[in-house]
Amino acid sequence: MASKKALLVVSFGTSYNDNRDKTIGATERLLAENFPEWEVRRAFTSKMIIKKLKERDNEEIDYIDAALQRLVDDGFDTVVVQPTHIMNGTEYEFVECFVRSFKDKFKCIRIGKPLLTTKEDYVSVVEAIETGILEPAKAMAGPDAAVVLMGHGTDHYANSAYSQLQLALWLSGLDDVYITTVEGFPDFYDTMSMMKGNGIRNVVIQPFMVVAGDHANNDMAGDDEDSLKSVLEFNGYKVFPVIKGLGEIQEFRQLFVGHVKEIIRN
Repeated sequence: MASKKALLVVSFGTSYNDNRDKTIGATERLLAENFPEWEVRRAFTSKMIIKKLKERDNEEIDYIDAALQRLVDDGFDTVVVQPTHIMNGTEYEFVECFVRSFKDKFKCIRIGKPLLTTKEDYVSVVEAIETGILEPAKAMAGPDAAVVLMGHGTDHYANSAYSQLQLALWLSGLDDVYITTVEGFPDFYDTMSMMKGNGIRNVVIQPFMVVAGDHANNDMAGDDEDSLKSVLEFNGYKVFPVIKGLGEIQEFRQLFVGHVKEIIRN
């Protein structure tokens, strides 16, 4: 009997319906195109978003364990779990924990890596930033514009991925791209310190998150005085907000395809 194979795509999630389709949905569709022998399923790691979508839209999305149990019940014996998380942080650890707990219920279950894991991942992400973000940003805001990419940030040790990415960008020659975070290091003021004295006037701000949800619309591009946009404008920069998650950018969607290819090949 042939194996029944599933590809479970696990994302944090978002309650912004349009952006969810443009980012998470677009990533899932690309994976389905590249792996036609695998049935693509969805799970979220944010129980708050799962609850909100159920109450507001009557839309059912599984948490990790429910999605895995559904695969067991539906007779799948071979499963690849691919997270769309940025780093090996708390959310990814949740996924790993549930995958381990289900390992005896499948003939084979494997988990792919987040966007930033290996040295090669950083090289690939820098290339994706250059072609998928920096080039369009300069076309919009001028050749001398800088780009500030806003990640979420965390108190988990995986937050160091942002600093590693910043160093990788500069070592690759992209010294006009800066990484900042809402809840980690570097914060907005750390980033402005790095930008100071570089003759920057125009700044494109864009989320370094798979989806452009609440953080992108409010913490990044909102009008409150502590948003990234407001802080930069107060300090004299002309700001060009781009409300586009990484999942909307083909170069980044393709990186997740590469991670799945690697786990299947191995």
